[in-house]
Amino acid sequence: MGQHQVQRRLAAILAADVVGYTRLMEQDTEGTVAAWQAAREDVIKPTVERRDGKIVKLTGDGFLVEFPTVHDALACGIALQDGLTSSSLNFRIGVNMGDIVDDGEDIHGEGVNIAARLEGLAEPGGICISGDVFTQVRNRIDAVYEDLGEQEVKNVSAPVRVYKIVTGAADSMPAPSVDIANQEIRFCATPDGVQIAYSVRGRGPAVIIVGNWLTHLELDMKSALRRTLIERLARDHQVIRYDARGNGLSDWEVEDISFEASVGDLETMINELGLDRVDLVGQSQGAAISAAYAARHPDKVTHLVLYAGYARGHRARNSESEIAESDALVTLIREGWGKDLDTYVRMFGAFFMPDANAKQLSGFTELQRKATPPENAARIQLALDSIDITGELSNITAPTLVLHCREDARAPFDEGRKLAAGIAGARFVPLDSRNHSMLDGEPALSRYVDEVGEFLKS
Repeated sequence: MGQHQVQRRLAAILAADVVGYTRLMEQDTEGTVAAWQAAREDVIKPTVERRDGKIVKLTGDGFLVEFPTVHDALACGIALQDGLTSSSLNFRIGVNMGDIVDDGEDIHGEGVNIAARLEGLAEPGGICISGDVFTQVRNRIDAVYEDLGEQEVKNVSAPVRVYKIVTGAADSMPAPSVDIANQEIRFCATPDGVQIAYSVRGRGPAVIIVGNWLTHLELDMKSALRRTLIERLARDHQVIRYDARGNGLSDWEVEDISFEASVGDLETMINELGLDRVDLVGQSQGAAISAAYAARHPDKVTHLVLYAGYARGHRARNSESEIAESDALVTLIREGWGKDLDTYVRMFGAFFMPDANAKQLSGFTELQRKATPPENAARIQLALDSIDITGELSNITAPTLVLHCREDARAPFDEGRKLAAGIAGARFVPLDSRNHSMLDGEPALSRYVDEVGEFLKS
């Protein structure tokens, strides 16, 4: 029999246990076992699954979970404590990010050890996190954090910085309005009969996250870039998202897939919802759609946010190398879109998120497969590569924030700089990242979300 290869990796770990389990078993064995079983089946397993966690093991009085991101781990911990309030059992939770060893049956290492020690420091119904976790989530999960200082923990040589999540605060939970599992999806029809899928969440001033070619209303929360932005904005805005034509849950069989049709779809959304004024957030080619709408409807747009955008597509930049790159990408899309073959996944990853790990690339492949078929993706890519709205930028009057990653291989940094320069008074924010679709844990992603959140409050 072959032996499992031991793997080492960085992971987000959640450790939890039932407070006073031994005492409870002595007092009421059957009742405690029944309550523990109900908590596992009704709350713990479905909550972990919604946050893409993997339950590594269930013990007699606790459980250990691995997550792809620190954000998912802490958000799940908060959701677990909220969901378990109806249980007769109290749980303590510890969350850590660190190195682990996977032997195929269990995970070990300092990352697990510290999570377990943090769990022991937590109060009944509470959560403790390490300083590494706090650094990653402090600007992304709107909880109240109490610094407990450096703590000596068993079997760990160096002291660990510990933070407690203060429960009971009104804003200590992630906004429930972004619970994708329970979202209500609706449809509206464009003048040419295309059904556009959209979702409305939260309360407050309306902000539309403009649809682009790779979105899916049911999968967006697996993208760190989309998820963190939605969670931040849903605190004090009505967040409207929609899947572009030929994409996601909108109609796939579409005759007109042009840029002008995409701008028209945004007009349809705003008219359908009866919005007099709206904030627009455009990402990638959605930035050009947003900018074009703002230029044509200056009385409708309150704030304009453009991320990783451009005013000219590859084929409009008067460069043979740019046209060749467009041709190569269209061919790659037709041949490899949504396939799990390692070569194709890595090539797409080099364009969109060169720093992604294997799991993140796999998630990107899943999104490709479910967002749109290869031929649609190729048609959309050709349409986007022909965009040229440089002549319209001077007509934009809305306050505008432009953000762009310095080493973005998908949308050149210089195109983002030119986009900002063409809009009177636009503020330009360079971000230190190589990824077009930024990844969980990147400082640039935290800055992006903070900049957008503050800008829309102005």
